[in-house]
Amino acid sequence: MHSSGFLFARKDSAGRCLQERSYLIRIMVFLFVLLSIFACSNESPSAKSRPELQGNGDMGFGTIVAVGDSLTAGYGVDETEAYPALLEKRLLLDGFFFKVINAGISGETSSGTLSRIEWVIRSLNPDIIILETGANDGLRGVDPKVLEKNLDGIITTIQANGIGILLAGMKMPPNLGPVHTARFSKIYPRMANKHNIPLIPFFLESVAGDARYNLSDRMHPNPEGYRRILDTIYPYVLEVIKRRP
Repeated sequence: MHSSGFLFARKDSAGRCLQERSYLIRIMVFLFVLLSIFACSNESPSAKSRPELQGNGDMGFGTIVAVGDSLTAGYGVDETEAYPALLEKRLLLDGFFFKVINAGISGETSSGTLSRIEWVIRSLNPDIIILETGANDGLRGVDPKVLEKNLDGIITTIQANGIGILLAGMKMPPNLGPVHTARFSKIYPRMANKHNIPLIPFFLESVAGDARYNLSDRMHPNPEGYRRILDTIYPYVLEVIKRRP
């Protein structure tokens, strides 16, 4: 009986040793992955070129909500290929631990965005909102005054809640007429100046109208188009992060 008990005791001891070794191995693997991530962040071109904007302290953590229409939602592509998912990955490489939530709704106009912005704020609790809306207003011939009033209300609501905001500018194709396109394009700079917020001059810069970067409908970006959009907006996102109190 005693020898049998001793045998089981030895087995239990050996089992504990194996568990401890397995636990230590898992810790070492976890630390190796962390070191690899930080090594990548040190090599990131955008971080190296702008060392003052590398993630540090509270500035490097938070939630960004991308609010918009199909251009934000990622119509026709996988959600992982739309710009919000790409943005989260690049921020992580640069040492910014931000969760980026895709709150885009295909087909939405600025009126729809205005009607749900308070819900977005309450339910998602963002630190920063990237606001991309108005393209459907322009394409449907909605009076630019309506778009401007809606943008004014959306931005006012966001700022009243102490949330950082980045406004994505939009332009209309020339076939809609010079008067409509001119009135439309002036709205976004006017709103940015009125509310003192950063503006991406044209969200679809170097993508709009180029078949190489759009789906067959020539209106929605393909995966390569979204990578170009990320390159366009990324410096502005970093500036908004830098502005955070």
